[in-house]
Amino acid sequence: MAQQRKPLKSKKVAPAKSIRIGHIDYKDTATLRKFISERGKIRARRVTGLSVQEQRKVAIAVKNARELALLPYASTAR
Repeated sequence: MAQQRKPLKSKKVAPAKSIRIGHIDYKDTATLRKFISERGKIRARRVTGLSVQEQRKVAIAVKNARELALLPYASTAR
């Protein structure tokens, strides 16, 4: 007899979709922190679940926030 496949786990909802971001703003640090890892690096697109355009906007917003000292740069301490 043929084995039945297990149902796939439901997909995780992307952070941007769950909080319904319309415009990604560099001044909104609480939202941007969801896209930054513990070590201060910008999370990959496959982790965040964003589209290419959304990920690019998030990356630019994080870089602008870092330039204005609203967010810390990536930590290199081990």
